[in-house]
Amino acid sequence: MTVLRGWARDLAMGVRFAVTGGRAGLLRTALTAAGVGIGVALLLFAAALPQALDARNTRAEARGDDGRTADRAGTATLLVQEADTVYRGRSIRGRLLRPEGPRAPKPPGVTALPAPGEMAVSPALRDLLASERGALLRERLPHRIAGTVGDQGLKGPDELLYYAGDDRLAVRGHLPTKPSRIAAFGDGFGEPRPGPAETLLGGMACAALLLPVCVLIATAVRFGGERRDRRLAALRLVGADNRTTRRVAAGETVCASLLGLALGGALFAGARQFAPRLSLRGTGFFPADFTPGPLSLVLIVLGVPLAAVVIALFALRAVAIEPLGVVRGQARPRRRMWWRLAVPVTGLVVLAPYALRLRIAAEEGMLDYRGLGAVVGSTLVLLGVVTLLPWLVEAVVRRLRGGPPSWQLAIRRLQLDSGPASRAVTGITVAVAGAIAVQTLLAGVGAPASSPWAEGRDVVGVSMRLGPEDDVRALAERFRGTRGVRSVAGLTHLPVARAGDRGIVTLAVGDCASLRRAAGLESCADGDVFVVDRGTPRNPVPVRPGTDLSLRRDGGDGPRWTVPATAPVVTRQDTSDFRPVDAAVLATPSAVDVRGLPDAGADLLVQLLPPFPDTLEHVRNTSAAIGPGHEIRYLPDQDGSSEYGTMLGILPWAAAMTLGLVATSLLLTTVEQLRERRRPLATLAAFGTPRSTVAWSVVWQTAIPVALGMPLAVLGGLALGRSMLSPFDVPVPDRFAFLPVVGLGLGVIALVTLAALPPLWRMMRPDGLRAE
Repeated sequence: MTVLRGWARDLAMGVRFAVTGGRAGLLRTALTAAGVGIGVALLLFAAALPQALDARNTRAEARGDDGRTADRAGTATLLVQEADTVYRGRSIRGRLLRPEGPRAPKPPGVTALPAPGEMAVSPALRDLLASERGALLRERLPHRIAGTVGDQGLKGPDELLYYAGDDRLAVRGHLPTKPSRIAAFGDGFGEPRPGPAETLLGGMACAALLLPVCVLIATAVRFGGERRDRRLAALRLVGADNRTTRRVAAGETVCASLLGLALGGALFAGARQFAPRLSLRGTGFFPADFTPGPLSLVLIVLGVPLAAVVIALFALRAVAIEPLGVVRGQARPRRRMWWRLAVPVTGLVVLAPYALRLRIAAEEGMLDYRGLGAVVGSTLVLLGVVTLLPWLVEAVVRRLRGGPPSWQLAIRRLQLDSGPASRAVTGITVAVAGAIAVQTLLAGVGAPASSPWAEGRDVVGVSMRLGPEDDVRALAERFRGTRGVRSVAGLTHLPVARAGDRGIVTLAVGDCASLRRAAGLESCADGDVFVVDRGTPRNPVPVRPGTDLSLRRDGGDGPRWTVPATAPVVTRQDTSDFRPVDAAVLATPSAVDVRGLPDAGADLLVQLLPPFPDTLEHVRNTSAAIGPGHEIRYLPDQDGSSEYGTMLGILPWAAAMTLGLVATSLLLTTVEQLRERRRPLATLAAFGTPRSTVAWSVVWQTAIPVALGMPLAVLGGLALGRSMLSPFDVPVPDRFAFLPVVGLGLGVIALVTLAALPPLWRMMRPDGLRAE
């Protein structure tokens, strides 16, 4: 009990020194709390992001209409038809509803099912429809707004969503666009699960964010070390031992870190109000989504003060606090390279399964391992940059000799102790390495796929199912009358069964102009039929001339048709714009009549007239007027890289923000080091040393670690990014894309160095020689 009381007394004394130590003590406490607070805010954000994704996915699953289907109509069933659309680049989720009984289920967030001709909309969609920007969208969604969807039915506050009543829905046909009958909402698929590229990006981003944060916290707890050490020496003079002084130092650090925790919590609470602006997959978040889990919160609340105390005590290991003063700068053993090099090598070994394309059998375990492996491996590789930089600086400056006086002052200072200078630029170096790694992977997996048929062409693809009275030629005429449309080509595609083995193949019917576009035919006349060679060794021609076909998917009773024995075989065209490029048989309307057959669908290619600022929206309006459930594809955008392009555009801003935080720490550290060398600087000035010489010596002390650290950051970042990019078999589009990030890091260091010059000149005044 006496020991515990002694510990408590010493810690309380440290807390009292932290808050009542005069202006200098309060400044040190405030700087430490500010640094720790920024780091804690970033840690809370990193801990809350998985919870935010889970909350949004839970809401997406709760409104799913693809999990609880019903076999027959009842008093508690509902017909649901997908009616999604896109408006000026933004996705709109839409559903057409028809209740089949008084107890039909309601979507989450909807108090009453909309009547025919009415709809319930999200607040964001309501505002869009009421604005001038939504004029074209109002033509597509002419329903009267009868209600608003609550937050529990939305993925995010800015999501565009509507539920519209439609009494024309009926379950018919076998195509995937038919209405579905459900007994309840929920058990849906939710948001798409992250793929390998997204998981790797997430892991690398976590490592690139958390390591600079750790460096920031580690730097913050070292602020004001000289004044603290002199105060501890005074305690030794009045009888305290070494253990007591270290407990007092721990108490000061605990106080500053607890204030930093409070500040970090306040910063996080304020920053999460901007969650709606953090868009992921086109939708933001609700502020309440960003709530760290209990375990993460406990680890941060307990771990940050504990880590701060450990770092503070570790910094005292090379300081001898004696009753008559503090002895620093004792001779240190030479740094060893082997264990420092082992850190990044271990990280690359952890990442080796990606490079070797190894896969774990269990899918769940595979995804979990991908995430864990990405975080661990990326962290170790980036940590290798941190561990190798001090050794590299020491090994280089040990061999440097000669030069002008400013250079010799800088080199001698680094030869005596290169640790502070290396630590000062470590945060910038690791931030640059992480940004380069993320940029390399992002540029590789987000590179646009080669689409020779889409380059320089404005083509819209429309896919729909056909009713008994629908005809492709009439539908094509409706699109030809749309504003800004140059030409329209259309094909009817129908799954048919071969006689005998009932193998399913596709029959495509269209005029000669459309068939030429689909297969590059040299000659065509109405009444012709063509058999397609798919070019696969196993089954190059699935349908032979003279084959008997049933014009029904199941091969049952119904119309039959025989492929003419004189039908020529044509080679498949991989550059075709049409989706039914895998059709086994191509025919003209006079050869076979497929109108009114079940399972028939249509594919149309709509050529637009450039310029076309809103022609695409007019095409979507025409499609919506024909019927719901049509798939609209703007073919030049089908590479799937738009979201990666957005992330690649955000990356420089994220890197700039991270570097700005680390730069603040670097500036404070530089000024603190100058304050500790106040007397030597004043002595140099008193002996007539020009200010420019001392200023250049400070510049060289920063420039040398930077000149060594930036190549190390580039090598580490490129090695990490390309090792994780290799499993995707994609080239790096721009091998020098990292140069802007390196330039940004160098610019930050240059600004910090310039900002440190005014305090340097002030500390070179003669009053710096006063004795205390």
